[in-house]
Amino acid sequence: MTTKRWVYRFQDLPLLKQEVGDDPDALRGVLGGKGAGLAEMTHAGLPVPPGFTITTEACRYYLAHEGQLPDGLWEQVLEALADVEAQTGKKFGDPEHPLLVAVRSGAKYSMPGMMDTVLNVGLTDATVQGMVALTGDERFAYDAYRRLIQMYGSIVLGIREDAFENVLAVLKQQKGAQEDTDLDAAALKELVERYKAVVQAFTGQDFPQDPHEQLRLAVEAVFRSWNSKRARDYRRETGIPDDLGTAVNIVAMVFGNMGWDSGTGVAFTRNPSTGEKEIWGEYLLNAQGEDVVAGIRTPSPIQHLAEELPEVYAQLVEIVDRLERYYRDMQDIEFTIERGKLWMLQTRTGKRTARAAVKIAVDMVREGLISKEEAVLRITPQQVDALLHPQFKPEAVEEARREGLRIAQGVPASPGAAVGRVYFDADTAEQMAKEEGQPVIMVRPFTKPDDVHGMVASQGILTSEGGATSHAAVVARQFGIPAVVGASGLRIDLKRRRMVADEVVVREGEWISLDGGTGEVFLGQLPTVAPALEEQTDLLTLLDWADEIAARPDMRSGPDGWPTRGLQVWANADSAEDAQRARRYGAKGIGLARTEHMFFAPEQLGIVQRFILAPTEEERRVLIEQLLPYQRQVFEGLFEVMDGYPVIIRLLDPPLHEFLPSIERLVEEIATLKARGETNGLAEKEQLLARVRALHENNPMMGLRGVRLSVLRPEIVEMQVRAIFEAAANVASRGVQVKPEVMIPLVSHVNELRFVQPRLEAVARQVMQERGVTFPYKFGTMIEIPRAALTAADIAQVAEFFSFGTNDLTQMTFGYSRDDAERSFLAVYVEKELLPGNPFQSIDREGVGRLMRIAVEEGRQARPDLEVGICGEHGGDPDSIEFCHLIGLNYVSCSPFRVPVARLAAAQAALKHRPAVPAAGG
Repeated sequence: MTTKRWVYRFQDLPLLKQEVGDDPDALRGVLGGKGAGLAEMTHAGLPVPPGFTITTEACRYYLAHEGQLPDGLWEQVLEALADVEAQTGKKFGDPEHPLLVAVRSGAKYSMPGMMDTVLNVGLTDATVQGMVALTGDERFAYDAYRRLIQMYGSIVLGIREDAFENVLAVLKQQKGAQEDTDLDAAALKELVERYKAVVQAFTGQDFPQDPHEQLRLAVEAVFRSWNSKRARDYRRETGIPDDLGTAVNIVAMVFGNMGWDSGTGVAFTRNPSTGEKEIWGEYLLNAQGEDVVAGIRTPSPIQHLAEELPEVYAQLVEIVDRLERYYRDMQDIEFTIERGKLWMLQTRTGKRTARAAVKIAVDMVREGLISKEEAVLRITPQQVDALLHPQFKPEAVEEARREGLRIAQGVPASPGAAVGRVYFDADTAEQMAKEEGQPVIMVRPFTKPDDVHGMVASQGILTSEGGATSHAAVVARQFGIPAVVGASGLRIDLKRRRMVADEVVVREGEWISLDGGTGEVFLGQLPTVAPALEEQTDLLTLLDWADEIAARPDMRSGPDGWPTRGLQVWANADSAEDAQRARRYGAKGIGLARTEHMFFAPEQLGIVQRFILAPTEEERRVLIEQLLPYQRQVFEGLFEVMDGYPVIIRLLDPPLHEFLPSIERLVEEIATLKARGETNGLAEKEQLLARVRALHENNPMMGLRGVRLSVLRPEIVEMQVRAIFEAAANVASRGVQVKPEVMIPLVSHVNELRFVQPRLEAVARQVMQERGVTFPYKFGTMIEIPRAALTAADIAQVAEFFSFGTNDLTQMTFGYSRDDAERSFLAVYVEKELLPGNPFQSIDREGVGRLMRIAVEEGRQARPDLEVGICGEHGGDPDSIEFCHLIGLNYVSCSPFRVPVARLAAAQAALKHRPAVPAAGG
């Protein structure tokens, strides 16, 4: 019977490749990233200390079997250890020629500092004397021994680190030592005894003097560290699965603390902050690895090594170049110098800032190391997003946290940093921003559509209620405004114009800073850095490559009627300014222009309100025609900017009551007038209250809105269509290529389209006839009701395009009120894994996604050239974009600020799901 292999020596790499293949991912899955790197470097002939790796599978076994090592593992460890002894000429536990080893973690994916390492394993009271004799350096031997006791005590035995640190601090004070290196051999021998006393005091047992017991318990401690709180938290934040386990690397110790011709360091093959092609890192002479990480001593820049140990530095430069060319990516390396000899202890793909990631990817294409496709796949959407939003300086945030200036934590709803003065209503926010020129943070319990003017005037938005897809969050993302929502710890007192956060009172006009990427709110003004896309030439280059890839005809295959290319990226834009931003960010069309926002402008709102209150259709038509010039002007601006690109304009969607004051506000105003005995305006207020009550609906989001409003109030949408086509005709006469597409919202039955659409098409034809101009146009619908998706074949006989409104489609499919769900139970559902994620942030593929798939397939069966896109908030979500690619959509439309992220995500989806190339002759 073949014994299962739990251990691989570094030189066993060819054997492992025979078992799992050359795939680097498979190698890391067995050996972990660190073990795979050590094995690869050994195979390449680089100076790596002898050692071996215990596989990740052994860790998984250990954790699944309540701390029991797999059968045969320990025998394989001892066999591999004997090989290390043969290579080094030393013996583990031998008092005369002792071998010491490092026991180091190493998961498949890099988790820097999250798991445990124990150095100098094998030192005992007996073997420390052998180290003295072997090296002739008593100070070095006892320095290594005290380090083992401290690391072993805290990691393996669970003793608090400060128990050792306090002892060390007292001894240094007694000896008059500033640094650890100032302690002589006698002082370190004394420190060892004091450390052993700490172990005895905390555990009731002596420090273990059996080297093999030290090794076994250290291995088990590293296994257990996979489930430490910090490791679990890190995996949750970075999306690393919990079931991978960590490998354990057992490596012959090499010593950087043997004098001033020895040392240790960490280096990157390129600058991880800027991406510049330069060796970047730090080192310490006469030190071991944890000294650099712990910050006990101040390290030197890696370039200084060229002056102190020039031959070692030259060798390091040559190795760095070899590693980067082999791995074709920036590497993070650890090294030790022992008496002038360089040893490599680790190489792994280095962590980097978003800015550095993009620069490195673009530079490596230009250097011929990787392809454009690889470069596009290496950058994450989160990195692109981070580059586009103002950010607080990290050091300022850390200082603010230390000083207790963080006053609230909410849902990070729209990325970016915002600093401004607090104002509690939209009118004041707008006034202070526009008239006084103040940077404003608008603070509300929650926002409504009629708050938009204050929101767009603000630097940031803060609410105490709502979730990541609440009104505040959606609008904030649309306009690229940093926002924190659902900060439930805030107590907002609108009457007293103040908020209370953590017992800190913030009054109107006072300064706060909020981070829409982390959900944190700080008192005062934090300094920000605001990047500009136009200045980020490397990012622009990468996004151009992404567009080229998505536009290639070999990127997708599917049934007849499917686009052969990847997704185009369009933008949601309601004004020429939005459209200009969308064009700058690379959008190829407007997928959603919402017309209701135009009605909230102060000069338009009064007309809209009089229209709603008008008793006859004749009066309503007179009033609504007064809005036509303004709408036409806005549409002209969109068409001008989007010359040659399609513009989809959605007809009026929200219920009419949203344009009127709330019942509560009117009741309060009427009561105030009566209490003061004032009659001027009272009758008008009471008439308005009666009308508002008449329009009141129990569930307005499922009431008289969208196409239903078009059926009952056709004069509104007829005016809008006339404005659209007059604008298009005006702009076309100036030589601009116009492609208007009119979207009829909230259709649930084809008969609604059959009733409304012909009337609107007649208006369109009439305008073109009047103006003597023709241009291509389409009429279509928004698919946001499950029934519409299920009857798509019928609807496609009338509609020329579909656009998925996935916000409402998700709401209606789940039966969730979005705001209520996010405020009350949705987070709990995700935490308890009742749902895999928030369906309002990423498309629910099994439910909502299935409806979308049905609509696409059956819609194109009825109309093969049916254009299909998405304009809901999901249009900017990378996972949702991937799904849209898979079901054959033509485009995704999102906030202008999300366009660069969507461009990258669209190309990545095309690359990940590229059709296989048929074999020759197949």
